[in-house]
Amino acid sequence: MDTTALRENFLMENLFQTDQVTHVYAHYDRLIIGATVPMNHPVRLETIDPLKSEYFLERRELGIINIGGKGEVVADGVNYTLENKEALYLGKGTKEVTFLPGDQSAPPNFYFNSAPAHAAFPSRKIAASDAEIVETGAMEQANHRIIRKLIVNSVVKTCQLQMGLTELKPGSIWNTMPAHTHDRRMEAYLYFDLAPEQMVCHFIGEPQETRHIWMKSHQAVLSPPWSIHSGAGTSNYSFIWGMAGENLDYGDMDVVKVTDLK
Repeated sequence: MDTTALRENFLMENLFQTDQVTHVYAHYDRLIIGATVPMNHPVRLETIDPLKSEYFLERRELGIINIGGKGEVVADGVNYTLENKEALYLGKGTKEVTFLPGDQSAPPNFYFNSAPAHAAFPSRKIAASDAEIVETGAMEQANHRIIRKLIVNSVVKTCQLQMGLTELKPGSIWNTMPAHTHDRRMEAYLYFDLAPEQMVCHFIGEPQETRHIWMKSHQAVLSPPWSIHSGAGTSNYSFIWGMAGENLDYGDMDVVKVTDLK
């Protein structure tokens, strides 16, 4: 694929739209990647035709992470308040999901992933203090980072969906090194916390046949099971990783040596 084909097939450039839900239905593990910025009125999550369902979560589970100002999500009459970088897991069978507007000067930016679910697990908010935190990397390799595991099996019970958030320290630019693949599941990345004049170069492709996609803040990219997923920015940044597939083992990966990449 050339640059245009790569961007058309894997890049999601305009997910965050005011007062509406925007999403992409991927056939990789049937993951749905979406977002909304409720500003002037509540925004409801409606079902879409490919699901052939009465409501969006009739046969699905949902993970939401707020990367904006404080906001609220109402799920079957229960209000959940999400501060910046907090998460919400909603189990299969949740019939009504509504995103509420917050402060217009700092509106919530709700990003979500949804995967098919075979069982119904309890909905739960994952506050910042609930996250499983790992500090890894080093300044010497320009990849000193904090990994916040939010919607993972060690924190909240899910069918197959996993989500978390990684923050790179100032002076670090590389994420997910050493690069790896995991044929048992696919992944999606959302990059954010980037100034308008900064960008991330996301690497994709088979380990010996890599490609790259230049991305701005608040853009997302699909990573198929056969692809590596790594990136380097022109400054430090944050990104959300979301996964769906065969297993829930966070450490399930086939590592590729940096010196073997081509």
